[in-house]
Amino acid sequence: MNKQIGCSFLVEETNFNNVFIIEEFDKTSLQMIEATREFVKKEIEPNVHELENKNYELVKKIMKKAGEMGLLGLNIPEEYGGFGMGFNLSMFICGEMSCDSGSIATAYGAHTGIGTYPILYYGSEDIKKEFLPKIASGEWIACYNLTEPEAGSDANSGKTIAVLSNDKKSYEITGQKIWISNAGFSEVFIVFARIENDKNITGFVLKKSESNGVTLGEEEKKLGLSSSSTRQVFYDKTIVPSQQILGERNGGFKIAMNSLNVGRIKLCAATTAAAEKVLNISISYALQRKQFNTAIIDYGAIQEKFAHMATKTYASNAALYRAGNDIETKISELIKNGTEKTDAKLQSLLSYAVECAIMKVYGSEVIMYVSDQAIQIHGGMGYSADTLVEPAYRDARISRIYEGTNEINRMLIVEMTLKKAIKKELNIFKKIKEIRKRIPLTLLGINKKIVKSSLSKEKQIVVNIKDLTLLLLGLAAQKFKAKLVKEQELLLRIADLIIETYISESVLLKTEKLIKLNGKENCITQIKMLQNHLCESLNTIKQASQEIITTCSSGFEKKILFILLNKLSNSNDFKIKEIRREIALRLKNDGKYGFSI
Repeated sequence: MNKQIGCSFLVEETNFNNVFIIEEFDKTSLQMIEATREFVKKEIEPNVHELENKNYELVKKIMKKAGEMGLLGLNIPEEYGGFGMGFNLSMFICGEMSCDSGSIATAYGAHTGIGTYPILYYGSEDIKKEFLPKIASGEWIACYNLTEPEAGSDANSGKTIAVLSNDKKSYEITGQKIWISNAGFSEVFIVFARIENDKNITGFVLKKSESNGVTLGEEEKKLGLSSSSTRQVFYDKTIVPSQQILGERNGGFKIAMNSLNVGRIKLCAATTAAAEKVLNISISYALQRKQFNTAIIDYGAIQEKFAHMATKTYASNAALYRAGNDIETKISELIKNGTEKTDAKLQSLLSYAVECAIMKVYGSEVIMYVSDQAIQIHGGMGYSADTLVEPAYRDARISRIYEGTNEINRMLIVEMTLKKAIKKELNIFKKIKEIRKRIPLTLLGINKKIVKSSLSKEKQIVVNIKDLTLLLLGLAAQKFKAKLVKEQELLLRIADLIIETYISESVLLKTEKLIKLNGKENCITQIKMLQNHLCESLNTIKQASQEIITTCSSGFEKKILFILLNKLSNSNDFKIKEIRREIALRLKNDGKYGFSI
């Protein structure tokens, strides 16, 4: 197998045998998943409505119990009191812990992700030994202090300062942080501040109980995440020992960005599991709710909604665990070549930063769509706070904002992809040249490449999507060159193409693998969801491509590109109404979304 490189999906063909699907979790993993589900059923599900009543103590109590169960130390190595669990399994468990309540999801994600990784990846050995065991056990809850009133997406522009003492034994930190999840009950504070006139911020870790000058604002009033403790944190000459710097002086921006890579993909684990949960609630309601003596699940307008909800959930799952497996494989490859374990994890996440950003964007938009359609299916009842879909809808909204807004992530996807091309980590420009040479043959309908797959028609669409994405990426880069980074609207459209390429190929690969494992006759609905996804993906691609072509070309070139677009984005072979109805019928017959484990 080729050396693992992030973003290679754009220039290489992936064999379905090399992707991971959740149906492949082994017996030990399934036992851990079942134990997590039992915890959720006992501690979280009965308290969903209470968690809408700003019961911060209940969140703290659940987190402490999760720590006792070992659910807070999944990614922490065994030598520091954790499980040292595989990346995909820890993501799945993160989803199980997060699917019922946005308040728990945020507390859990903030603690086990951005509240843990800066220490794990950048802390000294002494810091790791002191902090990680108690973070893993839940004795200490952690929070991450980065955002400031004037430093949101531009994290490196923070005004919080750190002044080195005369004896150089400590720093005094002064400044203000906002929107800090878990602040109300955290002992561990990861905080970023600028030392003197350094170009970049620096990361620190402190214990609240041992630090003076730390005060908290009142709990924020929010649209959702009602019991997630969210406060401002004020530092007034707060003393932090010099040895509690994370990483190097001037290296905080790197820490912040790298920690967000984990947060982004873990967020997708939470949103994907939540989408499945909300979908199941909606199926149950639609089976019971009758209008004109007919269950509403039998109406075409409702069936169409369910088909899309199920398809998006299936697609998010496929891409999420493909990405997670690539990260795991990269970690193993680096360790085999002599890289220390922690460094291997960090380098792997850096390599797959594009995929992490893709999953953040896609997963957050899936849960927003699914929760919105759930409200619509419930009708007036969906607007009632007595239902489970109402808080799910409010909680879903934040997922497109934190871990970097979706707009920022979209632009990063393109910028990071181009950086890999410029550095020649991937032969993206070479591939673009090859596609350009094939344009005359494509226009004539002559396809030199024979597509081999149990789903050849669907695979050809994915190949076409990939070619179109690369072609238009090259077109935009050629037109604007270095100034492309300032063309934000264009970056958003290119990002849509890259996202659709990755997700579409991932759905194809998962479905191909399921066919191999279970036989084509037992994967009819999965195939239908693949087809439904491809039709919707092509609609998105057409719209984005039209804007890119119009912006970056004119005259004869523009005319040729529009003809090419029509050829490469054709999905007329699919009887889409029947496909969606068949997906909905399967959901009705199963009484649930039956494509999980």
